[in-house]
Amino acid sequence: MTARTGDQLASTVSGTRVIVVRAPADGAPEIACGGSPMVPASALDGTATSPPSREEAATLIGKRYVNAAGTLELLCTASGAGELSCDGAPMTLKTAKPLPASD
Repeated sequence: MTARTGDQLASTVSGTRVIVVRAPADGAPEIACGGSPMVPASALDGTATSPPSREEAATLIGKRYVNAAGTLELLCTASGAGELSCDGAPMTLKTAKPLPASD
């Protein structure tokens, strides 16, 4: 599956849902959650999933996740269990850019 900016993806193993904010121009990265590939959200509409437990890694609603190269960025729209990964490598939480100090 080719990820494009604006695509909504859903996990098949948890309640995690994301929107693609930035996608690489070349190639089709494999986006997964909890080790299972994510699918278009429209394919899973109406299915119920369990909330994440405290022991499991979880995606957090409203947070942005990026791959190591910075070419793929996802915005989490629904929390769930499982770690987001791109081509088998874990994605990291994007940190806010510090604002310049005004004196």
